[in-house]
Amino acid sequence: MGTVTLDNLEKRYDNGQIVAVDDLSLEVEDGEFVTVVGPSGCGKSTTLRMIAGLERPTSGNVSIDGEDVTDVHARKRDVAMVFQNYALYPHKTVYQNMAFGLRMSTDLSKDEREDKVYETAEMMDIEELLDDKPGELSGGQKQRVALGRAIVREPDVFLFDEPLSNLDAKLRTTMRTEIQRLQNELGTTSIYVTHDQEEAMTMGDRIVILDGGELQQAGVPTEVYTDPVNEFVGGFIGSPSMNFLDLDVEDSGGATRLVDDRGFAYDLTDERLRNAVAGRTSVRLGVRPEDVEMAERGENAVETTVEVVEPVGSDNYLHLDLGPDFIARVGSRVEPEYGEVVEVTFAQSDLHLFDADGGESLLHDAEMSTPPTA
Repeated sequence: MGTVTLDNLEKRYDNGQIVAVDDLSLEVEDGEFVTVVGPSGCGKSTTLRMIAGLERPTSGNVSIDGEDVTDVHARKRDVAMVFQNYALYPHKTVYQNMAFGLRMSTDLSKDEREDKVYETAEMMDIEELLDDKPGELSGGQKQRVALGRAIVREPDVFLFDEPLSNLDAKLRTTMRTEIQRLQNELGTTSIYVTHDQEEAMTMGDRIVILDGGELQQAGVPTEVYTDPVNEFVGGFIGSPSMNFLDLDVEDSGGATRLVDDRGFAYDLTDERLRNAVAGRTSVRLGVRPEDVEMAERGENAVETTVEVVEPVGSDNYLHLDLGPDFIARVGSRVEPEYGEVVEVTFAQSDLHLFDADGGESLLHDAEMSTPPTA
């Protein structure tokens, strides 16, 4: 019903000088909820607007349900879009805002339109607001109206362009849960653009990461988190961000060790890791803050100095001098002093290795997620 296919999609501006989306190919299956995330300017909103028909691709194709809609006007595409700024008509009541799309794009009678609006308003718990105008509503109520206006049309595809960005943290969490509940009830194909990686990770059946207009990785959120295809994805997904260290590979007497000129030394005993660095003189090591553990001597431990202890409730973030912005996420009962020398270690199963020059993962399992060319 609502399969969306992007085939070598490209969007350029300023006579081709600015590339917003670069050769993007992706398929979103019927009923799937896909989140699209990336830094500002990565092309995520531009991609969404091309799917909606609000932007025309420079090249490539957009298909919905197997039909090429690249040249089809936005009004004739069976999609509904929810915007960051709600995009409600200020002079119309909630009822009129919700009914407007039905009146413009369907041949339903007035009574049929009224039934659909009231049914959807009840679903969104806004039936008491139908006579109000947007200026009388809170941010959360406006967002519910915007969602209801999209739902009432029963489109093949929902498109969300950072719809929760203007809400406070508590309301964002509530609305996030509400959108997931609606997705489970309606089963409509949904593409959700956000700059918030927590939203992307918790809401999506699949997560798509863009950077510089290019697809970096697409896959199930847990798989993208545990098996990033490159250093960018590893560093972008996760909070606090993954730690990175530039290390030399030292082979001696059959042993493989990662070292640097500051005294860092870590023995690789895992065969998969040893094979990944074989023949290399340097490597980029990645380890997530939650995988950095306090160690005892003799546990392949690395000595380091505590620069800052940052309490965050149930955890403490220890800023260590192992490298730039190197953080260990430990329990709140672990409270070393500023300047204290401690020892940390990492389980080899938790380590990530990246090419020192290009940043590609040396351990990525291509079968776990969609590679950039898919």
